[in-house]
Formats: sequence, structure tokens, C-alpha cells
Amino acid sequence: MIRLLRAALLLEFGFMLIVVPWSTWWDRNYFAAMVPQFHEFIINNFVRGAVSGLGFINLVAAISELVSVYVVREPSPGLGVTPPHSAKE
Repeated sequence: MIRLLRAALLLEFGFMLIVVPWSTWWDRNYFAAMVPQFHEFIINNFVRGAVSGLGFINLVAAISELVSVYVVREPSPGLGVTPPHSAKE
């Protein structure tokens, strides 16, 4: 359950970090308007691309988390790992 919540959080952060730097909200940031040098820094396309890159990394992490939850791996016969037995046996 925790892994699904972590994946959902990573998906949300990923989408937000990809979309928000290219929106008009990013340009009209109240805190950046207080410091003009910071505003010039964050509206730079390289900074926007870096933030979107972090969003892409979050999406990849979320997808890998979901794959690890939903894909059941068979134990390798050479490792000596036996699958658990059911309680009815």
C-alpha cells in the first residue's frame, strides 16, 4: 500500500514539475517578483528545462515503482529460494 502511495506522489510531482515551469504561473511568481535577479534566473529556458528534467526523473521513478509492485518475479531455481506454501496444505 505504501509503495502505491509513493508511486502516486511521484507521478503527481513529476507531472507538476514538467508542466508548471512552462505555464504563465511560473512567470508571475510573487516571490520571484520581489527579487528581480531571481526572477530573471527562473524564467531562463535552461532552468525551466532542468526543472522539467527533474519531473521526468520523477515519472520514471513512479513507473519503475508501479512495475515493481505489479510484476511478480518468479524466484530463480538456482538460488535455493522456495515459494511460500499455502495454509491449506
